[in-house]
Amino acid sequence: MFDTSLTVIGRLVNAPVLRRVGDAQVANFRLASNSRRRTPDGTWEQGNSLFLNVSCWGNLGIGVAASLAKGDAVVVTGFVYTSEYDDRDGNRRSSLEMRAHAVGPDLAYYVVKVGRVVDNEQPDAEVYQDERLSDAAAVDLLDEPEPLPV
Repeated sequence: MFDTSLTVIGRLVNAPVLRRVGDAQVANFRLASNSRRRTPDGTWEQGNSLFLNVSCWGNLGIGVAASLAKGDAVVVTGFVYTSEYDDRDGNRRSSLEMRAHAVGPDLAYYVVKVGRVVDNEQPDAEVYQDERLSDAAAVDLLDEPEPLPV
């Protein structure tokens, strides 16, 4: 079978939803990637948008659900495929979907402290919450870089 691997930089349209499918866990979210360019007068002009439904299986799904929220900037790598379905009116439609094999925060926007998963146990989010930098401290560290087109 031929799989098309792709890396997409974008933002979560919704919070990841973690659910159990048989013996496995999967987190699903929608990803938006928007292009834009700077015009000669210095303003930003919006370009095309790409929307993907992303599924993250196993430990990746657990980590995504515990770490990310709606609006977060991420880098996602995975296999892309087209899913076809019939809508309510009976029209044949298709959507672009990705089965992710790696998801991470876009470090152009964040300073992140990494917490390791031990023995397939989910890390305690409250432990890491206390060690997070405040938004103001993170911005000071980043020295307010110009945002990349997302």
